[in-house]
Amino acid sequence: MVSYRWDNEKNALLKKVRGITFEQVVMHIEKGDVLDIMAHPNKTRYPNQEILVVEINHYAYIVPFVEQGRERFPKTIVPNRKPTEHYLR
Repeated sequence: MVSYRWDNEKNALLKKVRGITFEQVVMHIEKGDVLDIMAHPNKTRYPNQEILVVEINHYAYIVPFVEQGRERFPKTIVPNRKPTEHYLR
């Protein structure tokens, strides 16, 4: 089973600015709301990152993360129109 760890300061900032937290994302991941896992499009700048696409309240959020062993470290949470249109419309 994969576990998740994150920066608590970043989590507080995301809650304040975007109204969503890493805890909420993990809850949706564990519920089975993952729409896709894909390679990061900018492998030069982010060579070790992948992206989770997670459905939350009928909208797709992209969650870049780094995986080390059985731990994933989410970096941010971004609502995104393109995967919403692709996966949910």
